[in-house]
Amino acid sequence: MRVFETSVQELKHEVLRSVARLAWNDDLQTGILDIPEEIIPGPEAKMRCCIYKERAIISQRVKLAMGGDKTNPNLVEVLDIACDECPVTEITVGPSCRGCIATRCVHTCPKDAITVVDHKAQIDHKKCITCGKCITACPYGAIEKKTRPCERGCKAGAISMGEDKKAFIDPAKCTSCGACIYQCPFGAIMDKSFIVDAIQTLQGAEKWGFHVYAAVAPSIAGQFAPADLGQVVTGLKMLGFHDVVEVALGADMTAKTEAGELEEKGMLASSCCPAFVDYVEKNFPDQAHLISETPSPMIMAARYIKRKDPSSKVIFIGPCVAKKMEIKLGKTMGAVDIALTFEELYAMFESQNIDVSKLEYTELDQASGFGRSFAHSGGVSAAVAQALKERNSSFQAKPLPCSGFEACRLAFLKAAKGIGDFNFIEGMACEGGCVQGPAQLIRSPKNQGDVDRHAKQAEGRTIEGAVAEAEKQPESQD
Repeated sequence: MRVFETSVQELKHEVLRSVARLAWNDDLQTGILDIPEEIIPGPEAKMRCCIYKERAIISQRVKLAMGGDKTNPNLVEVLDIACDECPVTEITVGPSCRGCIATRCVHTCPKDAITVVDHKAQIDHKKCITCGKCITACPYGAIEKKTRPCERGCKAGAISMGEDKKAFIDPAKCTSCGACIYQCPFGAIMDKSFIVDAIQTLQGAEKWGFHVYAAVAPSIAGQFAPADLGQVVTGLKMLGFHDVVEVALGADMTAKTEAGELEEKGMLASSCCPAFVDYVEKNFPDQAHLISETPSPMIMAARYIKRKDPSSKVIFIGPCVAKKMEIKLGKTMGAVDIALTFEELYAMFESQNIDVSKLEYTELDQASGFGRSFAHSGGVSAAVAQALKERNSSFQAKPLPCSGFEACRLAFLKAAKGIGDFNFIEGMACEGGCVQGPAQLIRSPKNQGDVDRHAKQAEGRTIEGAVAEAEKQPESQD
């Protein structure tokens, strides 16, 4: 059993694995009723007040593992019954308050919510509007705003407290980046899973005459350690996948096309991160035209697969929750049929008792090192610059890599005012890039090193060479 980073991640895995087992055995209709008791057998509660609440939460997780609430437009949902432990977001007075004579906090409050009682400031939360002016005014730093982890983690500002004091995700602001899933310490937020759809697609391939391809993101390097990527490829084929393609090859295709687009337009922002694109469209609509029209590596790889094999269905596998949103956009033209995460793939392996670390090696070597480096911040910029070099362009790329929405926001503010010497904004929602995605099995600083080592294995292969070699491959005759 893998040692997970948190108990929340372990619980999510147990639910996904249980649902996957039932799906393989075509026993979902009746079997799902038994999952809560199987995971929480009792008689003692493990994490909550009682086993009945724990089982009720598992039931909600099972629903999300099977696709979630179809009437809820969000890919990320709040488990209402689990969202009840965090303190309400509010401004509070700490023990450092000295009850000073100046009482700047009292004078700065626009709602007269602060009074001094027994030489200490007190806040009437019925009047307080959490504007934060008192925090700035206090010379002792004794006033602070306690913010729920999900709210603090959501840099898109999509999470607030509802009237019931539970987290509410605003679909008009949510970018499906998944940061709140990782940040919530009580596991009260989870992404919808399409693991059942994936299993049923694999099971129906032979009957319905199509081939199912796995398109694996470059950040997969090191994620299934001690197994290497070649063993994971073998495991994918044991699950029923017809073949496996590197999304890094799609990244090479994206870099090649995006380099030409940058040269033509003179100013561009990357399109590979769907959460970043969504963030820009919602928060900087006047600058959304800067977003590249070049499809993301996932879409490029999927279109390549479907050109080569018209009978194919493509399942993307990566560290990203937002990719589940991207595949449903009209501009993707149905290139990808299903998107899964590394967490979900691991659950599928476990549900079939496949230990990938004990499997034979199957080679997967299609992309350049530049395409593989898309997985971390700065990788897209380096690849686009390399693609310009390979086409003997005189145009000079001046990239501004941005990881995390705060850095992306600053970049677009600069672009709006013409500040800074850059012509290519590389935007990634996750700080550090995809290597720190919310659905990574392992979130660690070493992830970038794993990707860099994987990229180095393709040393000497150019972007143009990788794309040309792929296009030479014969179409499927099966």
